[in-house]
Order: sequence, then structure tokens, then C-alpha cells
Amino acid sequence: MPAPATWIDVTTTIEDGMVHWPDNAPVHITHTSSIANGDAANVTKLSMSAHTATHVDAPLHFIANGDDVTTLDLATLMGPVRLVQIQDPEAIKLSEIQDLPLAPSERVLFKTRNSAAEWATAPFKKDFVALAADAAKFLQEKGVICVGVDYLSVGGPEAHHALLDNGITVIEGLALQHVEPGAYEMICLPLKIKGSDGAPARVLLRQL
Repeated sequence: MPAPATWIDVTTTIEDGMVHWPDNAPVHITHTSSIANGDAANVTKLSMSAHTATHVDAPLHFIANGDDVTTLDLATLMGPVRLVQIQDPEAIKLSEIQDLPLAPSERVLFKTRNSAAEWATAPFKKDFVALAADAAKFLQEKGVICVGVDYLSVGGPEAHHALLDNGITVIEGLALQHVEPGAYEMICLPLKIKGSDGAPARVLLRQL
């Protein structure tokens, strides 16, 4: 029997001073207790937005009275997933994805020009590749249940609403630099934070 494929960690590492959305809280990691200073244990303090590094958006992010991250259907975040390479350097456009053989209840991740570099420790890029509004609407009409991207945002408000308003789970900030397009099994588990519009997540892929 062949050995099972190895799990690939596609989670962007959270680190002090890393890139963040411009109007979100910056990322600060400090130590409130240190063995080196004579304390009994090391204790770390985290200060950051819920939308830092690899994270999942909840409907509450763009819907005034939407559900928070504790209500997400975790089944949408675990199971088979399609990783698609996007060639267009500007956006994930309808013209490039409209011929994908997507079936209802599929999960899809997009690898774009964003993944050509290790973006997490670089300055914020205003021209990152994001999902166009009509492409987001297309994914919603195809019955996709999860969409993931390789930068801090899936797209503008229209793209977010096309997905979140229709129960589609959104993963942002994936580290896809060293992963090839293809069919995978995915595990994505966001932190359970009551009242939060998003949460950091650990995401693993295993080739099928």
C-alpha cells in the first residue's frame, strides 16, 4: 500500500511587525513573563487584528448583524479542495475561471501573482491580485462553498458580499508559494472567538 501523501502547511506565520491591512491594528508580539528575567515561565502577549496572516472571514465582517466566527460551518473548511493557478497579473477574472468544471459544494483556492514572493514580511501591496466582483458572483452561482486566496483580502466589498451573503466561507492570507495546482484534501480550523468577524486559522493541504 502506498504511503499517504504528506500534509503541507499553507499557513502564513504570524510574526511581530508583519504586514497588515492598513486600517487594521498592527501585529505586536511581546513577552510579559520571561525565564531569562527570572520568571517561572515564558508568557507571550499577542496584539493584532482578527484578519492577520491566514484567517477566515465570518459573515459579520461585512453584514451588520451577521453571524460571528463561532457559527461557521466547519464542514465547508474540511474536505476536497481544488487549487487553481491564476495567470492574469491583475485580478482573478471571470474570463479565466468561467470554464472551470466546478460542481456544487466544491472548495476552491486561488494561487496568483501574490505567491511569487514571501509577502508576509514585505510592505503592504495595494496592487495585490484579488477576486473580481463578477467572478465572485460566478462562484456563488456555481454553488461553491469555500473560496481561498493568497493575500490579506479576497477582494472588494462586492466580492465579499457575493460570498459571505450566500454562506460561502472565505479564507484569506494563504501561503501558497510552494504548492502546485491540483486536487488536495484540506483542513482549515479558525480560532473560536465569540463576537469576532474573523479569526486566524491553521490550514493544511494533502495531495489527492
